[in-house]
Amino acid sequence: MKKLLLLGGLRYLMPVIKTAQELGHYVITCDYLPDNIAHKYSNEYHNVNITDKEAVLKLAKRLKIDGIMSFAVDPGVLTASYVAEKLGLSGCPYSSVEILQNKALFRKFLAEHKFNVPKAKGFKSIAESLKELYIFQFPIIVKPVDSAGSKGVTKVADKTDLPRAIEEALANSLSKQFIIEEFITQLGFSSDTDCFSISNDLKYISFSNQYFDKKAANPYTPAAYSWPASIENKHQKQLEAELKRLVKLLNLGTSIYNIEVRVGTDNIPYIMEVSPRGGGNRLSEILKYATNTDLIRNSIKTALGEKVENLSMPVYNGFWAEIILHSNKKGKFKGLVISETIKKDHLVEVDLWVKIGEQVKLFNAANDAIGTLVLRFETQEQLDRMMLSIDEWVKVLVD
Repeated sequence: MKKLLLLGGLRYLMPVIKTAQELGHYVITCDYLPDNIAHKYSNEYHNVNITDKEAVLKLAKRLKIDGIMSFAVDPGVLTASYVAEKLGLSGCPYSSVEILQNKALFRKFLAEHKFNVPKAKGFKSIAESLKELYIFQFPIIVKPVDSAGSKGVTKVADKTDLPRAIEEALANSLSKQFIIEEFITQLGFSSDTDCFSISNDLKYISFSNQYFDKKAANPYTPAAYSWPASIENKHQKQLEAELKRLVKLLNLGTSIYNIEVRVGTDNIPYIMEVSPRGGGNRLSEILKYATNTDLIRNSIKTALGEKVENLSMPVYNGFWAEIILHSNKKGKFKGLVISETIKKDHLVEVDLWVKIGEQVKLFNAANDAIGTLVLRFETQEQLDRMMLSIDEWVKVLVD
């Protein structure tokens, strides 16, 4: 039995805990929120802030852990890498993770190594950014350099709206820094999904279609996903080659990644985000359904220094979708209505996180979701038709 320390306590950790325990390991969770749901399923919990690297290192030494992960928990990724490096455990190099986890540093790295990259720059204050605003053309995107889940992200079309967008970004940044970058109008769908490398070679590369709800409080929070992606094959090949190059340049070794890419209307493919962790929104779980590849199991084995199972590029057994259940008005949850046709022919799983009468928030970020649906279709046409009319066959009832 080995000891695995998981940072955070979100429900996305529950399948990680379950899999690790099935493999015979002892799972410890930690964060400063003892009521987080995942702590109910771990073998042990400690109240330690996961962004405090030294405090987590001290805990890890005392517990004599064999591995550490920050699966689907972005604020803990740097800490996990720091602790792993200090203790000689499996993990990506800390210096590389620092680059990946800071959007300004990442954009700079991409530009220096001749990747396709939107014009971007990091700042610490409104005054500082206004001096260099001349280098950008509107619309622009303003976001924290170090947050995930679409928190603090704003599209700005006019200079007068910039101060408010920067304040929102700073309010959601741990380091109180933000980035301004040119807005890349996407061709078709952007992609956000999980990938995996073994010994600096990206062996499993998946792409998805990422959908957004224009009526949501934050229209940049992902509202659904589907696999396989509709990104043109030539662009997928370009992105595969560039992602492989990135993994080698940063010497990332063996790891899971949550990767966001898009193709611009300029027909240029862009790497937008790469984080050495599993993605939120159950992405690795859906990929297990869709490709029979267990990225969670491999992530656990990697963290514990064990040999991972052989991986190959995904082959999809059908056409898959995940709906992120959410509400566009706040109030008390009354129920979930799904059309009988969907239930009968396509619904694989309902994972509902709220009960009747519980309070529901507006959909501002990923943590405002109230559950997920997993669906399978026989043809691309079936999937496309249903994804264009989500509001017609699933309704979240809120009073």
